Amino acid sequence: MFRKNDSHYQDELFSHYQSMRPSVAKLLNKTWAPIFYEHVFCKINEDLFAPMYCLDTGRPNVPVNILMSLEIIKNMFGYTDQELIEQFYFNFQVNYALGIRNLGEVYLAERTLYEFRERVYRHILEYPEQDEVIFQQFEILTKNFIEQAGIKTDDQRMDSTLISPNIKKAGRLSLALDVLVQAVRGIASNMLSDNLKQVLRDSFRTDLLYRTRNQELESRFQKVLNLMQEVDNLANKDRNLASKREMVLLKRFLGEQAAFDESKGIWLAKPSSEIESGSLQSAYDSDATFRNKAGKNHSGYVLNVSETSSKKTRFR
Repeated sequence: MFRKNDSHYQDELFSHYQSMRPSVAKLLNKTWAPIFYEHVFCKINEDLFAPMYCLDTGRPNVPVNILMSLEIIKNMFGYTDQELIEQFYFNFQVNYALGIRNLGEVYLAERTLYEFRERVYRHILEYPEQDEVIFQQFEILTKNFIEQAGIKTDDQRMDSTLISPNIKKAGRLSLALDVLVQAVRGIASNMLSDNLKQVLRDSFRTDLLYRTRNQELESRFQKVLNLMQEVDNLANKDRNLASKREMVLLKRFLGEQAAFDESKGIWLAKPSSEIESGSLQSAYDSDATFRNKAGKNHSGYVLNVSETSSKKTRFR
């Protein structure tokens, strides 16, 4: 359920910030954190992300302004997700920049970051016209923050134009990993190579997603494509294996997200601009895709309800 985050505008009577020595609080106010809070965090338009969530049912979303601010901070300092989570929990400057005045007040799992990126990635695929609307604001806010904070980008890398593609790449990588893991789980253990056995270990997901820096996203995606190719080769030799739903989804993902390079003999990622809105959106159900009806795109699942009606019901 979508819910805006505006509670940070209300000053708390008792907080870690209020209990600081005045001299320490004065030093904090001279850092980048208050500038970020005022010129970035407070100006994020959360309403742009409302269509990505159910509006009236389910658990409240993790605040969008926190998640998007973390993406900017990750890009600003070059953190991995694991490092970003540590900073979120233990760095008061980061908390202050996100409108949080008590350390440990907000819980955030690493998986939440990737679920958000997947959500944004799927939405942009469905509504490509929203891409510029959503992300242009962050380019403007980030550039304004750089100017206000006096950051020298030749000393500290902070390219606002990288935020959008990095979120999309991360969301795409997460989806690819889910497809790969589901496929590998459907293969008998005695058929798995050492490389494919690694996929089933918890450490594989951790290393691939949460310990990856933005500049490594493309190489990690290629690594997943190479492993998918190995799975596909196994399926091509076994008709029963090839007929499994997980293998069908993997083949579909490869065809939609990559192109086979005959000279290199490997699958290479297609540019994001070439991924169609009808592409696979879930590793668990082939119907989790975008459909076109009456000239409009829709996302969700469709099933026939035969007991009381022949009408089709859509669940979002």
